[in-house]
This record gives sequence, structure tokens and C-alpha cells, in this order.
Amino acid sequence: MLELLKSRRSIRKYENKSIEKNQIEELMKCALLSPTSKNSRPWEFIVVQDKDTLEKLSHSKGHGGAFLKDAPLGIVVLADPSKSEVWIEDASIASTIIHISAHSMGLGSCWIQIRGRNHSDSLTASEYVKETLNIPSNLEVDAIIAIGYPAEEKRSRNEDELLSEKIHYEVY
Repeated sequence: MLELLKSRRSIRKYENKSIEKNQIEELMKCALLSPTSKNSRPWEFIVVQDKDTLEKLSHSKGHGGAFLKDAPLGIVVLADPSKSEVWIEDASIASTIIHISAHSMGLGSCWIQIRGRNHSDSLTASEYVKETLNIPSNLEVDAIIAIGYPAEEKRSRNEDELLSEKIHYEVY
């Protein structure tokens, strides 16, 4: 696991190659196995492969998600706040599981933050995504995970770069 975490990096450039159906199914099984508070499982996921829809979603917030238009897959991570007061954490854990699972399958991924971001002065990124994908009003959008075969290489992290001073034992 340590080697997997050291080598996983955010990938924003993807090959023009579709992801196989069985890989998508495996990614979604991994997401559904994500731990949640009190086993509430408030998350839901929208698998997006349509290029026109990915293009629209790439405009969810400023320029921060523009690379989504070139990804073969986007997974929109949503949750129902009425099912858990910690829905943000539960959705974020699921997103992290998706990232690690994708990397273990030879895929690259990158988180696109939606919750708390704006599409425009009058529309939040979440509202934009909800309108674009016809998401019910009771659900909140946390993030979109862009996934594809990497078209860029990034070096693995080195253990010498770890910020050991951030670790405290027993007391601060």
C-alpha cells in the first residue's frame, strides 16, 4: 500500500482511449465498499462517459476542471445530507477509494472540487452540476473524479519528502 500511495499522483492529461466496462464496474464496486459513518452510505455516484456531458461538466467551476473534457470518464460523487451529518467526509472517503483503486488498475485520476465552489457569480458549481445531470434537489455534489489512461508521467513521491514534523505522539 505504501508504494501505491507514493506513486499515485494527480493526472490531468489522458490518452484518447476508453476505459473498459469491467474496469468501470470494478471502480464502482470499490466506491460502494467505502466506509461510512454508522454504515449510513449516504453517497451516490454518476458515471459519465458521454463526451458532450464531460465537456459541459468541465465548465462547472472556472478553469479548475477544464481537463475533464479530455478524460474518458468522470465519476460525480454525491451524497444525501439527510442520511448522515458527516456526508462530506463519507463522500470524500469514497472519492479517495476511487483514486487509489484507479491507480491500482493503471489509470490516472484527478479530483475536481465542486462543493463550496462557484460556477459564476449567480450559480454555485454544485447547482450547475445538478442542473446539467438532472440531480434531485435533496442530493449535494461533493466532487467529480476525472479518470483515464495517463498521458503524462509524474515521479513517485520520495519518503525523504514526507513531513515527519507533522506527526505528534501522545500530545502536541
